[in-house]
Amino acid sequence: MNLPNKLTMFRVVLIPFFVVFLLVDITSVDKWIALGIFIVASLTDLLDGKIARKYNLVTNFGKFMDPLADKLLVCAALICLVELERIPAWIVIVIMSREFIISGFRLIASDNGVVIAASYWGKFKTTFQIVMVCLMIADLEQISLLTDIVMWAALILTVVSLVDYLAKNKDIMKDTK
Repeated sequence: MNLPNKLTMFRVVLIPFFVVFLLVDITSVDKWIALGIFIVASLTDLLDGKIARKYNLVTNFGKFMDPLADKLLVCAALICLVELERIPAWIVIVIMSREFIISGFRLIASDNGVVIAASYWGKFKTTFQIVMVCLMIADLEQISLLTDIVMWAALILTVVSLVDYLAKNKDIMKDTK
């Protein structure tokens, strides 16, 4: 297993620790430990892709597991934040629905021999979602307005990136058989 794939698996392994520190009251600094774990896991996503492309270490395992690990991390965080009443459930449903729709699209595209690269809208969406999760974990009253603004921006970018993705790849859904 190469380094990028190890980083991806490390991200997956971090998820249960993140969830425990975010939801279970163990110490007075639980949320900060959870925030640190989330940031480290998010950085491994950035790092594994850069290493894989730079050193030509792209593998089928990585192509499959990297986006799955990202979705697991973000979805776990969002579900925990609903439990903590820091984000409305309907927003999480919209965000997670987008991820399922895109995953389904990618599966169909892959079945047709087409690889769909991430768009800039998708990258902006991911960045705003990660920042949103970090702000919501920190849960600081002094920046609650900023947290709300980032949440709405993440939601809008989620929808925009979905519409952009569907528009650019509408031909994939055409039945070629």
